[in-house]
This record gives sequence, structure tokens and C-alpha cells, in this order.
Amino acid sequence: MTTRTFSFEFFPPKTTEGADKLRAVREQLAQLHPKFFSVTFGAGGSTRDRTFDTVREIQASGSEAAPHLSCIGSTRENIREILGDYKGQGIRHLVALRGDLPSGTMDAGEFNYANELVSFIREETGDWFEIEVAAYPEIHPQARSWDADLANFKRKVDAGANAAITQYFFNADAYFRFVDEVQVAIPVVPGIMPIGNYTQLARFSDACGAEIPRWLRKKLEAYGDDLPSIKAYGLDVITDLCERLLAGGAPGLHFYTMNQAGPCTVIWQRLGLS
Repeated sequence: MTTRTFSFEFFPPKTTEGADKLRAVREQLAQLHPKFFSVTFGAGGSTRDRTFDTVREIQASGSEAAPHLSCIGSTRENIREILGDYKGQGIRHLVALRGDLPSGTMDAGEFNYANELVSFIREETGDWFEIEVAAYPEIHPQARSWDADLANFKRKVDAGANAAITQYFFNADAYFRFVDEVQVAIPVVPGIMPIGNYTQLARFSDACGAEIPRWLRKKLEAYGDDLPSIKAYGLDVITDLCERLLAGGAPGLHFYTMNQAGPCTVIWQRLGLS
């Protein structure tokens, strides 16, 4: 049986207080022995220094860090510099993404798509890095069509990706349909978003194209400002989703933590993961 892999995603904190909080979150989640902690990278490298600092601390703690690397707004030279920095730190894992254009910026830089970034990483560093790429079970919001999106994903795989992490979703069938249709040899790990704040979740989902099913949206709306009830119901929904995914053969789970340990830990315990 193939070993399942579990991982957690953080965003780089903006303040000293945030860094202290994230340190406590990471120490709690490290007890679950995930394969890696990924760290996001702002559009056009806008969080570059904070991403580096967070990655260095994770790596120094003995856990594996997988920094995001976004190519939009970047040049080959500055990507080369970042790759050299990470190699020097002994980092062997990356999440390679296209990224979004920073607000008000028209220049996409020297890379247009993530497959170009993956190819460049392989040209520069060979097999040094294990490379994760993104997948969209419900279609990338900017894709022309379902078939075009599948073709884009396959280009990233052909360029040298080792595995993929999906955008979060709440419909397990969308994930299984994507995996069945794309037919690639690499593992496609479902991205999981715990539900804690409905207003925030709706905003994120509208921006990234993740569908909140009508039944779920209406149920969450009915709770109004009752956050404890939203969180309790959300834990039930996400636990059920994870159970179905794992039972159906998903190769692991990747949790979008929002820099919080509590929801992920409860879901982990409910799933009986070791």
C-alpha cells in the first residue's frame, strides 16, 4: 500500500506577534509528523523576506519546509537567486505556482505559466527539488474550458512535477472526476479548507473559484453570526469530506490552516490518523 502523505500550509506572518503565534501553531502541528509545512509566497514576491524567514525557522526546527514559488512578476535571474538560497539552506521541496498579478501591475515578468517555472527549476537544479504543483478539480477560474485546464495541468506534470496539491473544494465527486480524467502518474493530493468563518470562506471561494455547494452555503448562512455553531458544523462537514476522500483512495491530505492549529488537529483526531 502506498504511504499517504499529510501536510499543512501557512502564510508568512506580518508582525512579531503573528510570528510568535505561528511558532506555537507549528509546534503543535509538528506533533502530527506531517511530511512538510508549505509557506505561501505573495504575488510578485511581495512576501519574499517573510516567506524566507518562516521557511528558515521551520527548517531549523527539524521539520521539512516547502516554500511556494510564484513566477508571475519574476525574472529568471531572481528565481535563480531564490533557488540558490533554498539549496544553500538544504531545502529540497518546493510548491511551484504561476501566481496572480499584483494589483495594478501589467508586467507578468519572464514566465507566463507554472509549467515554464517547473521546466526552469529542472534546468537549473536537476532533481534537487521535489516539486509540487497546483490542480483545480473545479477548473481554474481563468481557464477557457475543462479540456484546456486538464491540458495545462498535464503540461506541469510533463515539465517535471513530482506531485500536485488541489485547490480546496467541498464536493468529493469533483476531485474523483478530475483524477479519473487527467490520468497522470503523480499523486494528486486534495487540498482541505477547514470551515471557521463563513464570511471569510465565501470571499476566498468567490476569488479562487472554489464552489460552496448550495446546501452548505444555505446551512452556514442560517447560523448568522453564531461562530461556535459554524465551527462545529464545519468540523462535521470537513471530517466527512476527508473520510470519503481517503476511503476513495486519495494519496493524503493538504490542510490550508489559516495559521491555526485547532481545526486541523480536531479533524486529524476524528479521522484517527497516526
